[in-house]
Amino acid sequence: MATDMVVLEHATISDKKGRSVGNGCCNIGPGYATPLEAMAGPRETLIYVTSVYSGTVINKPDYLATVDVDPSSPTYSKVIHRLPMPNLGDELHHSGWNACSSCHGDPSANRRFLVLPSLLSGRIYAIDTQTNPRAPSLHKVVEPADIVRKTGLAYPHTSHCLASGDIMISCLGDKDGNAEGNGFLLLDSEFNVKGRWEKPGHSPTFGYDFWYQPRHNTMISSSWGAPSAFTKGFNLEHVSEGLYGRHLYVYSWPNGELEQTLDLGNTYRPPAIGVGNLKISCVLFLHDPSKDTGYVACALSSNLVRFFKTPDGSWNHEVAISVETVKVQNWILPEMPGLITDFLISLDDRYLYFVNWLHGDVRQYNIENPKKPILTGQAWVGGLIQKGSPIVAEGEDGKTWQFDVPEVKGNRLRGGPQMIQLSLDGKRLYVTNSLFSTWDRQFYPELLEKGSHMLQIDIDTDKGGLSVNPNFFVDFGSEPDGPSLAHEMRYPGGDCTSDIWV
Repeated sequence: MATDMVVLEHATISDKKGRSVGNGCCNIGPGYATPLEAMAGPRETLIYVTSVYSGTVINKPDYLATVDVDPSSPTYSKVIHRLPMPNLGDELHHSGWNACSSCHGDPSANRRFLVLPSLLSGRIYAIDTQTNPRAPSLHKVVEPADIVRKTGLAYPHTSHCLASGDIMISCLGDKDGNAEGNGFLLLDSEFNVKGRWEKPGHSPTFGYDFWYQPRHNTMISSSWGAPSAFTKGFNLEHVSEGLYGRHLYVYSWPNGELEQTLDLGNTYRPPAIGVGNLKISCVLFLHDPSKDTGYVACALSSNLVRFFKTPDGSWNHEVAISVETVKVQNWILPEMPGLITDFLISLDDRYLYFVNWLHGDVRQYNIENPKKPILTGQAWVGGLIQKGSPIVAEGEDGKTWQFDVPEVKGNRLRGGPQMIQLSLDGKRLYVTNSLFSTWDRQFYPELLEKGSHMLQIDIDTDKGGLSVNPNFFVDFGSEPDGPSLAHEMRYPGGDCTSDIWV
């Protein structure tokens, strides 16, 4: 193992005095005092999108695209700036901030740097978005050799800012792609490697996403799989070999002690692939920091699971939403799961949105009763079963059918909805369609040939409902260096998947 060749450094979260948990009194640090205050923030005019050439036929570095989302602008719905990374083969994936609403009580904190972990190379880029928000610039590169030497960690994924000023990043394995080497990386405010966050012997079996809820002294992380497996594409044999995870990991916050492991894989087994809740992906608490419940998406089984604290202080879970598999013809399996690859929650904790990457729909659920989500909106924006695809769905009567998917500005929609981002006021949902270059090639090879696109969906926040904006279409297939793959999106002022309230 890679960790045999390094001296592992473990770190604690900085303890800065003068920070406040905030009660909405004033705006003295980055972000907003409360989630509801954030909903009243200014409308978004720019959005940053991680854009990938790694894994494609184009030998160019990945880049950060700046997209104009101001309807009054002459460059609305266009890429207005591209910041290429200085290296090839990074596979930019997720992103986060150096400071967010968790630092709202700290007048010295400043949301200036967008943090870009590179899933394959292991580099972490700090991007200055404040000097010129329309044209960000590279500030610093954290090299993988330094990370591996001090922590043994590689394959960085999810990044969150902490109230301390530190930055915490989940890493999915060691440099050789073994899941056993995964854990949590701590960087200080200057992007220096501090060490691992979790206590020795408290690393999860698999790594992926995480979210913390300080008022309940809890952090919960989720599972994907061994990098040696998922980087090669999805293979059912890897599932039987135990190379994918099905657990949630409950940690004490901020101490880094693993207190409980929740097995989500024993009870719920879909007939299509028979693998239970494997690839336990995105994990989110409700935004209200007093709440002790949240959700996790189980991608392959297409379940949305609610987790919650019990009266005895332990944590439990239950399936809140199940997406039925679809019987299909002309595909690799007789039944197709939805494949929930991303979800988010509106800042008022009223609506939850998720995507089915394979089926091709975006869904809206009312979660005012978190135990019983109600479907209130649905929009079809791609997928493998859309009209014109060789794959058809088959009903119980043997008749075949396909979904109607609209064209946008004369463009047929490619791939399936993958990443989503919600406006602060909850009225606009942005959608990209690339998951990971290797998986794109396997399930949607057209994306590597013609590139990704970005859509915007209008939301009825009163009664519920989704409708595709016919005037918004960002075509990453027409980029100057050739078609690219668009993944995660961030606003300069923060959003509902970057900011945590303490």
